[in-house]
Amino acid sequence: MPTLDSNLSTNTAAVMPALVYTGLQAGVELATRPVPAISGVDDVLVRVAATGVCGTDRGILLGNFPAVSGVILGHEAVGEVAAVGPAVSSLRIGDRVVINPTYYCGTCRPCRRGSPAHCQAKEGREIGVDCDGTMAGYIALPERFAHPLPDGMSLRRASQVEPLACVLNNLEAAAPRPGDHILILGAGPIGTLCAFVLAAQGARVSLAERDPQRAELARSILPNRVSVSAGPTTALRPDVIIDTVGILLEEALERIEDGGTVVVMGEREGVGAMVALRSLVTRGLRVVGAGPYSPRDFELALDLADDLPLEALITHDLPLERYAEGFGLLGAGPLATGGYGAMKVLLVSNERGLS
Repeated sequence: MPTLDSNLSTNTAAVMPALVYTGLQAGVELATRPVPAISGVDDVLVRVAATGVCGTDRGILLGNFPAVSGVILGHEAVGEVAAVGPAVSSLRIGDRVVINPTYYCGTCRPCRRGSPAHCQAKEGREIGVDCDGTMAGYIALPERFAHPLPDGMSLRRASQVEPLACVLNNLEAAAPRPGDHILILGAGPIGTLCAFVLAAQGARVSLAERDPQRAELARSILPNRVSVSAGPTTALRPDVIIDTVGILLEEALERIEDGGTVVVMGEREGVGAMVALRSLVTRGLRVVGAGPYSPRDFELALDLADDLPLEALITHDLPLERYAEGFGLLGAGPLATGGYGAMKVLLVSNERGLS
C-alpha cells in the first residue's frame, strides 16, 4: 500500500481543480477531476505548487501545437511529495520536487543505446499534451521523474528548471565556438533564457524580438552586455542563430555567416520552409533540430539553477482560477489583447502557494 500524507484523504472520491483543454474552439476550462491514484509501486503523488505557462500551452490554445481534447494542461511544475509507493526509495513525503515531464522507458532500443530523449514508448505519455499534466492540484508519476530540490533552492527558481533543460539541449546542439557571435530570434521566456545562459558563459550574444513589449521585458531582465533589438537586429552575419520562434528558418539562412549553424528550436505544427539546398552545401551551413532534452540535460539544469537567478524571468504569479488572465497576458485565450504583457506566468495550484 502507498504511504500517504496525513493531509491527503485516502477516499477515492477526493477531487481537485484542473485546467482542462476542451478543443481548439472551446479552449480551456477549470474543471473538477479526481485526485490521481498511485498505480505503480515506484510511483509518487506530487501536490503541485505551481506550473509555468509554456509556449507549448500557448500554442495548444492557438492551434499551433496538437493536444488531446480533455487532457489536463501543463508540464513546467514544482511541488511537494504527498504520497509514495512501497518501492520508492529516493523521496519522502514532504520533499520539495521539480518534475521532469519528458518520459523515457529505459528499456526500448533508443533508451538502451543512450538516447532516452527519443524513447519509443513516449506516445500517450507527453504530460500536458496527450496525458494529464500539472495545471491541477496533484499529479502521479514514476519516482524517477520527480527530482528533489537542493537545500535552499526556492520553488520559484526551480519552476524554471524544465525550460532551462530545453535551452541547454539546444545550446549543446548549436555547439558555438569561442568568439562566435550568437543571435537569438525571439525574446520569449526560452529566447531570453538562452541569452541569459550564454551571457553567464561570457558569449557574444544578441537578441532580436519584433514585439516591442516583449523586447522591453527581455531588456529589463538581461545584463547590459546582451544587445536586445525591437525588430530586425543590426548585428551582421552571426556565426550561430537560434530560432526560438520556429518559423524563421528562411530568414536565418539568409543572415547566417558562411560556415554557420542555425538551430530550429521553436515548434509550430504544419510550418514549412523553402531551402536552397545547393546553398547549404556551398556555404557550409548546418541546420540543427535538437529534439527533446535527455535526463542528463535535466539533471544538469537542476545543478546549474543553483547559480542562476532564474526567477528573474517570472513576471506574474496567478492562482489557477485566474488562468484566463494568465494566458491573456501571453496573447492567447479570450482575454488576449494582441500583445505580450508578461514574460513567464506561473499558475499556482493550491493555497500553500510557493512558500
